[in-house]
Amino acid sequence: MLAIWVKVRVKPEDRKEFLEAIETDALGSERDEPGCLRFNVLQDETDENVYYFFEVYRDQAALEAHRAMPHYAVWRAAAHTLAGPTEATRCRPVFPAAPAYWAKPR
Repeated sequence: MLAIWVKVRVKPEDRKEFLEAIETDALGSERDEPGCLRFNVLQDETDENVYYFFEVYRDQAALEAHRAMPHYAVWRAAAHTLAGPTEATRCRPVFPAAPAYWAKPR
């Protein structure tokens, strides 16, 4: 299992377009991808133009499958809404450790 913590800064004038695109990607990921176990989008409490994505995938193959999905293409097409590069950190989930926690109901 792998997790990714991504930080992005959005151009204020493009926030609405960004939010529509990332919502499409996040909801599509959890709904349509068996290997995507979590995709949360968070807004920084002190800077409304900073967002974080918390994504958990079953394995590297699931992450690669995610990047080939139509909803991911929507997100990539909105890259111009960002005020700089994304900052991604790969992580390994530690807790909760129980496989049942990560099981996705279908």
